[in-house]
Amino acid sequence: MQAHSEASNLTIGSKIRALRQRLKLTLDATASAAGISKGFLSQVERGHATPSLNSLRGIASALGASLPYFVGTPSEAQSVRRGEQLSFFGFTDSPTRFARLTSETAGRQLETLLVRMAPGQPHTDVATDADEEFIYVLTGEVSLTIEGETFTLKSGDSAHFSSMLPHSWANVADTEALVVWVGTPRLF
Repeated sequence: MQAHSEASNLTIGSKIRALRQRLKLTLDATASAAGISKGFLSQVERGHATPSLNSLRGIASALGASLPYFVGTPSEAQSVRRGEQLSFFGFTDSPTRFARLTSETAGRQLETLLVRMAPGQPHTDVATDADEEFIYVLTGEVSLTIEGETFTLKSGDSAHFSSMLPHSWANVADTEALVVWVGTPRLF
């Protein structure tokens, strides 16, 4: 049991150190942002200490990562996503459903979603942290409005635009629309 625990600590610590160094952050800056001491962070990175869940949350936040990035199995951090892993989620105020096509890994510059738009969904402003967006219509018909100009996109059509422009979309057909949405999140 002890050997497994030490191996886990080292794995978490190495992931933290590798990400921190890739982001060119110092131990001081990362520890301060995480709300822990520099010495403790150093021990965690070397596998000599195990962070509590709260400490790991703080470290993850300081590095712009999610908890699964540090505690997930290696296969969960890979870029391959299997179809059976798709899990659609939504928001209470919208019939639109989303499924992540990309992993939530730290330092990623792309986010890709599969979007199911309900039939007859009215125009909805698209709120995102992305700088750029790309959409590709797999099935159905989507009305996309960018800066007041409306485009009707059908299966096989795509659009690429700056997220800074006011934009909204709607499913103008009587059937569900299936769209691939790709965005480049803002870098901090």
